[in-house]
Amino acid sequence: MGLARAHPYIPNSTPAIRQEMLEAIGVGSIDELYAAIPERLRLGRLLDLEPAVRSEVELRRRLETMLDRNVSARDRISFLGGGCWPHAVPAVVDEILARSEFLTAYYGETYSDHGKLQALFEFSSLVGDLVECDAVSQSTYDWGSAAASAILMTARLTGRRRALVPALLSPERRSIVEGTCGARMTIEIVSCDSETGALDLAALDGALGDDVACVYIENPGFLGTIEPDSAAICERAHGSGALAVVGVDAVSLGVLEAPPRYGADIVCGELQGAGIHMHYGGGTIGFIASADEERLVAEYPTFLIGAARTAEQEWGFGEVRWDRMAYVQRGEAVDFTGTTQNLWAIGVAVYLALLGPDGLRELGTTVMQRSQYAAKRLGAIPGVRAPALSAPFFKEFVIDLNGSGRTVGDVNRALGAAGIHGPLDLSTRLPQLGQSALVCVTEVHTKDDIDRLADAVAAAVAGEKQRP
Repeated sequence: MGLARAHPYIPNSTPAIRQEMLEAIGVGSIDELYAAIPERLRLGRLLDLEPAVRSEVELRRRLETMLDRNVSARDRISFLGGGCWPHAVPAVVDEILARSEFLTAYYGETYSDHGKLQALFEFSSLVGDLVECDAVSQSTYDWGSAAASAILMTARLTGRRRALVPALLSPERRSIVEGTCGARMTIEIVSCDSETGALDLAALDGALGDDVACVYIENPGFLGTIEPDSAAICERAHGSGALAVVGVDAVSLGVLEAPPRYGADIVCGELQGAGIHMHYGGGTIGFIASADEERLVAEYPTFLIGAARTAEQEWGFGEVRWDRMAYVQRGEAVDFTGTTQNLWAIGVAVYLALLGPDGLRELGTTVMQRSQYAAKRLGAIPGVRAPALSAPFFKEFVIDLNGSGRTVGDVNRALGAAGIHGPLDLSTRLPQLGQSALVCVTEVHTKDDIDRLADAVAAAVAGEKQRP
C-alpha cells in the first residue's frame, strides 16, 4: 500500500518524487512491485502499530522491560548447542573488538581503517594454519552459507550439477544449502548408519556417478559425531571425478586432523566457538578454505585479502583478484556474498593468536573429556541411552529418551524449572531419532554443572520435582 503523503523518515516519499521514480522503472503503483507475492500472504492494510513513544526515557524503559523476559546463558547453565555454542571468550577479545578503528569501519575503505585490512589478513593466515590451507576467504554469515558457496564452487570447477550430502545434516544448514544451490544443482541426500551416525559407504557408492560435483561431509557432524571413514569418502569422491568438501567446527581442530590430510579439496565451517559470544543465537561466522591454486581461487565468491610489498618496501594489504569478486559483479555474479562478519573475523584472529597450538589442543582435550564424562553420567540414568550413537564425538552427543516414557519437552521443562537450559530437542528436527536430544558440553561446564544436569535429568525422568 502506498503512502498518501510524504513520510518524515522515509527518503523520496514526496508524492511527486515517488511518482517520478515509479515512471522511471515503468510501473504505475508501488503495489505492482509486490505482484509476485500471492494475495493470501499480503496484509492488505497498514500495520496496526501502537502510538509512537516520544520520550527516550519511556522508550528505554519499554525496551528493557521486553529484554528482561529473556533468560541468558549467564543466568542459568546452558547445555544447548546445535550450531551456536557456549564457549569462553577471553576479555582481551572484547577489549580489542571495542577499539573504534575496528568497531566502526564497515569494510576496508579509506575512512577509519587503521590496520583493519592487516587484521583481516591475519585472520585468514591464522585460520589457514588451523585448517592447513593456503587460501582462506573472509568471513561468511555462518557455516551454512560457507557450505553452500563451497558446493557451488565445485559445480563451476567440475561442470557437474549434483552434490551428495549426509542425511544427518543440520536441518538449518540443509535448508541454506538447498535454498542457495537448488536453482543450479541437485542436492541429493545420502543415508547414514542409524547406529553410528556415520555416512553409509554402500549408499555413497550407489549415489556416485560422473555427474557428481562433490561429496560434502562434516567433522564433527551436526550430532557431534566424528566421521570414521573420512579418508575413504574423499577417496571415493576423487575416484568418480568429484571434489571432496569437508565442513568443520574449527574449535575441534586442536585435537582432530585437518581435513586436507585425509583428502579434502575445499574446507568450510564455523568459527563462532573461537572467541565470539553467542549473542542470542547470532555471532556466527563461516569461512571457506582451499589450496592456493588459481583455478580454486578464481571461484571464491568472497573477499580475499593478500599482502604485498609497497614501493617503499613496506607491507601493504588489500583485496586479491578483485575482478572475480561477486561483490563487484553483482547481478552477473555466479555466486554472491554480501556483508561479511568482519568484526567477528578480527575477534577470531585475536582468539587464535592468544591460544596458539598448545592452547587449542588443551581446549579440545578439555572439551572431549568433559563431554565424555557427561555422556557417562547421563547414560547411567534408567531409561536414558547416552551416547545414542556409537561413533566418537566431539563436544556434542545425542541422548535417547525413548525408553524413559518422557518426551524431550517434558525433560526440558523440568530442567528449566531447575535453572538449567536443556539440550536441543531433535524430535522435530530429526524425527527418525524419536525422543532424542543433542547435549552440548564445552570448557565452560564444570564437573558440578554436569552432575547437576545428570541429577536433574534423572529426577525429570523419574517424575520428581527439583529445586532451582
